[in-house]
Amino acid sequence: MRGRAVLAAALVAAAALASSPRASTAQATGASFDVLIRHGRVVDGTGNPWFRADIGIRGDRIAAVGDLSGATASRTIDAEGLLVTPGFIDTHSHAGGGLASQGLSHARPLLAQGITTVFVNPDGGGPVDIAAQRTALLEHGLGVNAAPFISHGSVRGEVMGMDDRLASDAELERMRGLVRAGMEAGAWGLSSGPFYAPGSYSDTRELVELAKVVAPFGGAYQSHIRDESDYTIGVVAAVDEVITVAREAGIAGVWTHAKALGPPVWGFSMALIRRLEQARAEGVEVYADQYPYPASATGLTAALLPRWAQAGGGDSLQARLARPDDLARIREAVVENLARRGGADRIQFRRFRDDASIEGRTLAAVARERGLHPVDAALDLFRQGSPSIVSFNMHDDDVRAIMVQPFTMTSSDGDLVPWQEGVPHPRSYAAFTRKLETYVRELGVVDLEAAIRSMTSLPAQVYRMPDRGVIRVGAVADLAVFDLARVHTESQFTDPHHLSQGMAWVVVNGEPAIADGDFTGALAGRVLLKSR
Repeated sequence: MRGRAVLAAALVAAAALASSPRASTAQATGASFDVLIRHGRVVDGTGNPWFRADIGIRGDRIAAVGDLSGATASRTIDAEGLLVTPGFIDTHSHAGGGLASQGLSHARPLLAQGITTVFVNPDGGGPVDIAAQRTALLEHGLGVNAAPFISHGSVRGEVMGMDDRLASDAELERMRGLVRAGMEAGAWGLSSGPFYAPGSYSDTRELVELAKVVAPFGGAYQSHIRDESDYTIGVVAAVDEVITVAREAGIAGVWTHAKALGPPVWGFSMALIRRLEQARAEGVEVYADQYPYPASATGLTAALLPRWAQAGGGDSLQARLARPDDLARIREAVVENLARRGGADRIQFRRFRDDASIEGRTLAAVARERGLHPVDAALDLFRQGSPSIVSFNMHDDDVRAIMVQPFTMTSSDGDLVPWQEGVPHPRSYAAFTRKLETYVRELGVVDLEAAIRSMTSLPAQVYRMPDRGVIRVGAVADLAVFDLARVHTESQFTDPHHLSQGMAWVVVNGEPAIADGDFTGALAGRVLLKSR
């Protein structure tokens, strides 16, 4: 099955390449370009084997690909011995807030990985007003391109707050209006997070009805599924929900940051993969994306608290924690959820504004220091707020099984945070680098061309993003130039604040953002808006 899928993808890629012929030497003689990349090994993003070619750029577009030995340029890049690929597209990024800030709009942690485009507002969270977000993102300039989703959880919160109930017909119609306005403002699709409150209070019908609003715009549906373990409906049924939404709305569906979370579901990856394969065989367009780590990241509240305890918001939660009967029920649920996560030594705090002393330490260590059972230490923390955490809860066999599927894209699920603040998941600095260094070069789990495809043309295909993710004449000049042997990350779980290494050149919309390994300071990124 996998072999036929790969063959089909290769045939499609070959047809696409054939429709955009490379420039010949004769065509290039006397030609002049703004940027000319010479002698590179071109991995064009389609999954095809690399080929040797020059690339000529005019403005923000690739103007020629081939033997351009007779051409001249304002800037010439010698790529001898280097790979030249499309710039990487991160399909799931929490960098939107950072990109809108003056101190982080440069996006250097992203550029250092070869990322040139990020999809923001994932997991059902993010601004409802896409036009206002665009203004905020452009205020200080952008180092990379940003493509927004309209977010189900935020839309539901706008209409219903944190109410734990199904929407009325009138409320659903108001949500349809907000989703429609987001799509009209240029969103690329609907993101959801029915694992999180308030999205968890919705049913499948609500998700389907809002996804139907997205369909006329050619948008997609991306979901942090309702259950990645066995919290509620179970991971298999949760993946089935994505398939149901995609089928009934008639749009592409994406199981985002795909995983089997926690020991109770380790080994489930093959059953989940078969679900997607079967759906695709039936004509349902479904995909996955994945970050290449065995650890996830979320809030301690989301990981351990039952959703009924969060209904009504923070004040309601604090009231329940103060009532003995409710506290006993909450504690029982936290015991079960901590076991699902593999125990207190598998939870590491990454950021807590109320007590920075716990950052980088495990729940087990903090509990020992305070002389408490880990569950009681967690309950004390809930009385203060909700620390963000890294959770070591995946099995590498599942990570590898999902990674090699032809329908799996690469994502980071990363943040863009102030330098040296907190102890974030290293995926914020190194998701794409780690995949190339560890899973391509060192372990050979996936070959180079397939990995690049998962980072470039496949995301562009899924989200109907024209003219990005490939190297061909007429495509936008988002490019990465690097030596695979030099790609490296020092970002680790307890010491994450290190930029990735190995990118010699990164070009965003035709303008070098990294040149000879150094940042240029260019802010050539754009807010990419979807049109019908």
